Amino acid sequence: MEPNSPKKSGSLHRGIAKWSRWLHIYLSMISLGAILFFSVTGFTLNHPDWFFREHTKQLTGKLPEDWLNLKQPEPQDWDRNDYGHQVDKLAVVEHLRAEHRLSGRVGEFIAFEDQCEVTFQGPGYAATARIKRLDGSYELDVTSNDLVSVLNDFHKGRHTGPLWSLVIDLSAIVSAIVSLSGLILVFYLKISRPLRLWIALGGIAILVLIMKFVSSATL
Repeated sequence: MEPNSPKKSGSLHRGIAKWSRWLHIYLSMISLGAILFFSVTGFTLNHPDWFFREHTKQLTGKLPEDWLNLKQPEPQDWDRNDYGHQVDKLAVVEHLRAEHRLSGRVGEFIAFEDQCEVTFQGPGYAATARIKRLDGSYELDVTSNDLVSVLNDFHKGRHTGPLWSLVIDLSAIVSAIVSLSGLILVFYLKISRPLRLWIALGGIAILVLIMKFVSSATL
């Protein structure tokens, strides 16, 4: 039998259709939550003024001066701008967390000659403490947003850490496979092949034209 016989060609086409259908159905079911989440938050991101709510509170307190003025030798190649070696950063961070129930990851801890600044960051959340090294007094600004803003930050991967970044990557890969398998299935639908191609290409062309129009309008 010749390699390109109609029988082998038909078997190959059936195999492609079978696996495309399997991937499309089951990956769609597995990723349903992720696709729904990123679709809804894509809409809320596009209309931030409809949903955005922000709450800020200001707090004060005092830290032990010893934590802020450690007698440590100057590190080699010290540039005289970073005084972090003179501050017990762990003690400061843990005290602020416990005292004010702060959440999020430590984004920055900057130590200057006369003061320190500590920033906590999380989805829809930020807290910044400005500490005077002379007497240990500090002011703390805590900003928290509503649930929609928190979800928007998850959509963007903003202050969410490496684990959620991996979730975004996997969701993107699965969504791409679902789309590609759906595109392959277009060729096996029970409508004429030219019509299938025109419908698929028409949708892509419309999207490209809109993107081009928006790009030229914003220049």
